[in-house]
Amino acid sequence: MSTLLEVSGVSVSFDGFRAINNLSIQIAEPELRAVIGPNGAGKTTFMDIVTGKTKPDEGRVIWGDKSISLIGMSESEIAQVGIGRKFQKPTVFEAQTVQENIVMALKNPRGPFDLLLGRKDADQQDRVNAIAEEIGLRTVLDQPSGVLSHGQKQWLEIGMLLAQDPRLLLVDEPAAGMTPSEREHTTDLLRRAAQTRAVVVVEHDMEFVRRLNCKVTVLHQGSVLAEGSLDHVTKNQDVIDVYLGR
Repeated sequence: MSTLLEVSGVSVSFDGFRAINNLSIQIAEPELRAVIGPNGAGKTTFMDIVTGKTKPDEGRVIWGDKSISLIGMSESEIAQVGIGRKFQKPTVFEAQTVQENIVMALKNPRGPFDLLLGRKDADQQDRVNAIAEEIGLRTVLDQPSGVLSHGQKQWLEIGMLLAQDPRLLLVDEPAAGMTPSEREHTTDLLRRAAQTRAVVVVEHDMEFVRRLNCKVTVLHQGSVLAEGSLDHVTKNQDVIDVYLGR
C-alpha cells in the first residue's frame, strides 16, 4: 500500500477561531478509514481542505504518486485528479431515472473511434449495470430517483461518485437517517469500494464505525487526538474525556 494523500502540518482559522490546528493525516491506497470526533472537531473542515473548498493558512496537502500539491488547485481540478466527495444530504437529479443519474456521472473518454464503432453504448450500459448491481439498485434502474427511499438515494449518490472512478472517496455521515438494514448495506458497499481505492468516512455513529472494521482517526480541536482500531481509540483516556466531556 502506498500513501495516496498526505495532509501535513495544516492549520486554518476562521475569524480568529482555529478550526484545524497542525493537522497531519496519511491515507493509503487502497484503504478504508473512519474519521470521528465531537462536533467542532474539524471533520468537515478537513474534507473542505482536501477538496479545495477551504484554503489552509499553512501546511501541505500532497496527492498521488507524483506528489502533487492540492493547495491552490480549484475544486474542479481536484475532482479531476480523482477525489470524490459525498455530502451528508444526498443530491441526485430527482426527475431523472436511476439509470440517467449514473450515465450523467460516468467518466467517459469520448474518443471518435468509440463513437464510430458504436462501442460506447454497449460498454456504457455494462458499466451502468455493474454500478447499479454494486449499489443494490439494479431492479429500479428505470424508476425516477425522486421515488427512492432516503437510503437508496444515498446509495445512488455513492454510485454516481463510483461512476467517476475516483481514487479517493470522502463520505460524510452516510448512516444518518437510514434504517438498520440500509445501514448494513451501506457498510458492505463502502467496504467493497475500499478494496480498490481509498475511502474516508466521517461518522458519528459508533455502531456503524464498528461495522466498518477499519482504522479510526479521532479529531479534537482540529488535530489528531488518537489513531488505531476502534477498540484501541475508545480505550484511550483522552478520547474518553473528550467524548464524555469530562
